[in-house]
Amino acid sequence: MRCPYCSYFDSKVIDSRAAEEKNSVRRRRECLECSRRFTTYETVDEVPFLVVKKDGKRERFERAKIASGLVRAFEKRSLPIESIERLTDLIEQEAKNRIAGEITSSEIGDIILDQLQQNDLVAYVRFASVYQKFENVDDFVSIVKSLRKCKKDSVEG
Repeated sequence: MRCPYCSYFDSKVIDSRAAEEKNSVRRRRECLECSRRFTTYETVDEVPFLVVKKDGKRERFERAKIASGLVRAFEKRSLPIESIERLTDLIEQEAKNRIAGEITSSEIGDIILDQLQQNDLVAYVRFASVYQKFENVDDFVSIVKSLRKCKKDSVEG
């Protein structure tokens, strides 16, 4: 780190701690040439994570969109908001781990459905009805039958 006073290229770290924003590290440094002290802030240089929409357009990944969809799916269910936050974290991490740099919106939807199927089948059906654009009651009946079959197969196996 270059000293802001004498421009010497080397300094030593005296103290490190999380900055108030919690997304950076605050470091107190001392120049090895002039002995003056200064503060630096270190942050991770994140590569933007993109979502490829169905029409081919790309947009930045927005965690808030996942959280919003989950809140709607779990509306009037007995799941605390902290659990929705943890579920959002899991979904975000799985999405970011799958492909470096970008993922399709369909893949994100599938990840969400997988997580919901493991956590709450009513929320799963609610989310699926919007995500898969259910048109009529037969769509609901079909998904409930498939869930019953999966549940029956897992009990027998």
